[in-house]
Amino acid sequence: MSLKAQDFNKLFDAVIAKYHVVDTVDQPFENKYDANTLEHLLYRKCWIDTVQWHYEDIIRLPEIDPIEALALKRKIDASNQDRTDMVEYIDSYFLQKYAEVQPKAEAKINSESPAWAIDRLSILALKIYHMQEEAIRTSASESHQKACQAKLAILLEQRVDLSTAIDDLILDIENGDKYMKVYKQMKMYNDDELNPMLYNKK
Repeated sequence: MSLKAQDFNKLFDAVIAKYHVVDTVDQPFENKYDANTLEHLLYRKCWIDTVQWHYEDIIRLPEIDPIEALALKRKIDASNQDRTDMVEYIDSYFLQKYAEVQPKAEAKINSESPAWAIDRLSILALKIYHMQEEAIRTSASESHQKACQAKLAILLEQRVDLSTAIDDLILDIENGDKYMKVYKQMKMYNDDELNPMLYNKK
């Protein structure tokens, strides 16, 4: 049975809740899903996003030690690369899943692949979790809580719309109405052969 965006949302919510049981970026990671499943990839993807969300919070501390900040920046860079790699693994899953589908003559390509849309869904789950926290934070003012509640409502609406779009895209690919074409990100700043600040130091 194929997973729907609703299943992705439930999995992402579960990952984020699991992280916040310990609520530290240094906690061990354990993937409860079989390595050959889409769930395994999605679980890992959302965990990376969740840890990076908190890296981004930490590095914005005004009193952070510059040496610690630089080390954390390196972790964020590595996390960004991991995130991109996971998106490409997820797209590879869909490419393999629908490899036998013959696109119709009039089939069109979508502006983004399924995995990059799912990536936005994972980030949206994090926004929803943390906006909900702010909407009920007792140490915040009533106006702050109300403003965050209004933002939360928009985020929840956005999740419905994005989930619908993802389900439609996957169904279109399945039916041959759209086809997938995945481009590697080819990030240059992490590559010592492509970043002039790195290769000029050799």
